[in-house]
Order: sequence, then C-alpha cells, then structure tokens
Amino acid sequence: MSRPRPLPLDPIEEAHRQWVGHGWGNVADGMAAVTSLVRAQQIVMARVDEVLKPTGLTFSRYELLMLLAFSKAGALPMAKASARLQVHPTSVTNTVDRLEGAKLVERVPHPSDRRATLIEITDAGRELVAKATEDLNAKVFAMPGLPPNRLQTLLQLLAEFRHAAGDFDTGEGTAHWSATGAE
Repeated sequence: MSRPRPLPLDPIEEAHRQWVGHGWGNVADGMAAVTSLVRAQQIVMARVDEVLKPTGLTFSRYELLMLLAFSKAGALPMAKASARLQVHPTSVTNTVDRLEGAKLVERVPHPSDRRATLIEITDAGRELVAKATEDLNAKVFAMPGLPPNRLQTLLQLLAEFRHAAGDFDTGEGTAHWSATGAE
C-alpha cells in the first residue's frame, strides 16, 4: 500500500499550540482529540478502500454483506440490519439497492410479517465477502498500526468513548477487551 510523504511537523500538535495561544487552552486537548480521531478515520478508510477497490465494494457494502454472512439464516429484516449497523434506514436501503444490482443480495418477503422485507445474501455475495475479508484480514486488520498491547489500550478507550456517547449499553459498563484480543 502506498503511503504519502510524512509532514515535517504534526499539524494537530500545531493546531493545539495555536488553540492555547489564542486563549482556548481549556478546550485545546478536546480539539486535538477530535481532530486526531477524524484524521485516524481518514487514514484507516484510505487503507480499507484501497483493499476493497478491486472487489467493487465500499466499506458500508462490505459491512452489510458480513452482517448477513454472520446471521444464522443469511438474511435479516431491513430494520434489524439498520439497527445493527447503526445507520439510518435510508442508508441501508441505498446499500441494498447497490448490492442487489450487483446480484450480491436479494430482497425476499418476510415469512411471518407481510410488512417486512428480508435482505438475503446470495452465493455470489458470500464468495465476494469471503475474498474481501481474506484481503482485509491480511492487509489491514493484521497490521492496524499499533502493537497488540497498545491496540488493547485503544480498544478500551474507544469503548469507553462510545459507551459514554450512548453507542451501546451492556448493562455492565464498557466492553471488556481481553489482553490478547482473542477470547
């Protein structure tokens, strides 16, 4: 994967310095944290996009295919897919439209609820998402950019952040990440 030439200074650190210099020191750390998260997301998505590009999938399409592949029946109601992916139903509809056009999923009537439609992964969808997962595992997930002990710290911090934002509630506080990451 190609990497851009590094900058000779950390622009977020410079922004932090400027925030402090302009009298906003009390929020400078927050600004730097938010800006760092946004930049980190850009870096990660560029890596993911580069790996997924040959498959024709976007990350949102990949996520929906994996959700369906992981489901017992290979199918889920649209509303449940929207909730599990934590995206607006319109986003799921648009994603399904694209995947259906590529013959990777199909809409089928719900067997017990005439008002609901199921999204069902096709054999072609299973094959493509398996290949995409193999590539992502090898080229992105195996090398996320931090050593394992630091990765666990990041996972815990992000879980705390997401929990505080109301992203999930397990009833027992934040997620518990194992020391090895594979329990």
